[in-house]
Parts: sequence; structure tokens; C-alpha cells
Amino acid sequence: MNSTASGATPPGWYPDPASERQWRVWTGDRWSELTRPYGPVDSPSNVGGDLELIKALYRLVRYGIVAVFTGLGVFVSVLAHWPGTAHPVTHTFATIGIDAGLTLLVLGTASFALGARELEGRWTVWAVIPGVNIVVVNALITQRLGGRPLQRVGAEVVLLMLFVDRFHVQPWLCIAPVIAAVGQLVWTSSLIDQLSGSASLAPPVAP
Repeated sequence: MNSTASGATPPGWYPDPASERQWRVWTGDRWSELTRPYGPVDSPSNVGGDLELIKALYRLVRYGIVAVFTGLGVFVSVLAHWPGTAHPVTHTFATIGIDAGLTLLVLGTASFALGARELEGRWTVWAVIPGVNIVVVNALITQRLGGRPLQRVGAEVVLLMLFVDRFHVQPWLCIAPVIAAVGQLVWTSSLIDQLSGSASLAPPVAP
């Protein structure tokens, strides 16, 4: 590769003159073949936003996703065994279960609302609607990772709707929230890894 920097330029990592999206090592007299990708961040003004987004996604991974799908599982399970049904639980247990499920759903939904806000860069109507914000976050994360939001989110919504509607006669559908939770944890963690790898604009400088 022909050198495009002055001989007075010290050795180190610099924007690749042949590419807009990577760093390349300048040896002091020529460009080396050692490169490193920029990632999606290309200006200091974006770094703060990405760090806030990473924090919001960490909250989802640590407790938001688990809270939502555990709460949904508990809520639907208690309703399926509500006093007066074929296989009832006690009234006290049902009351405690419903309260616990709703509490988890509220806490988890709040995390998704914050996640939706950071992913979209502003507060929107969708971010504050329970249930909808979960779908929005899922779709935005999938889109950022290059997946197909409609297919992925649609499949999970159908699976969860089957769980809610048919769990009382098909107990094996209890795996539905687990599958959805694992899927969201994997995709969200992947986006965190991607953002974390690009949050720092400056590459290491060669001695």
C-alpha cells in the first residue's frame, strides 16, 4: 500500500486512508496490513448515547427480561388454577401469586420502557405502553443486529399468545416464556457486545 502520511507522523493507529470504517497501523514510513474495525461509532457525540444504551440493555439482561417473562408465567399459571377452576389453588396462594406476577411485570416493563427510549433516542408512545414496548425493543435489537424483526418478533408473539390462551389445557406450553426469555437474552447480550466493542473511539497507540 502506498503511504499517504508524512514521514514526521509518529507510528500508531490511524483512520485507514483506503477505508471509512477501520483503523490501520502507520509504521512511521508506510501503512501496515494490521487493521481494526471502527464499529458503528464514528463521532465523540455518539459515545455518551451508546454508553447510556449499553446501561439500559444491561438492565434488561440483569433483571428486566427475567422479570417480565417470570411475571407473565406466574400470572398466567395462577389464573389457570384460580379458585373455582378444575385444579384450583387456595385463595391466599392465588392472591399472593397474582400480586407477585404483577409486580414482576411492572418492574420488567419499566426496564423495557427505558430500553425502548435509548434504542429510539427519545421517548415515544410505544415506549410507555406495556407489552408493546417489549415488542418494540425486541424488533429494534433484532434490526440493529441485522436480523429480520418481523419474522423473529412475530414468532415470539404467537408463541406467547398460545401460552396465555392454551396453558390451562396444555401445561407443556410453560416452555413458551422460557424460549422467549432466552431468545431475548441472547440477542440483547449480542448487541451489548457489539456496542461495547465500539464504545471507545481511540484505538491503542503504538509505542
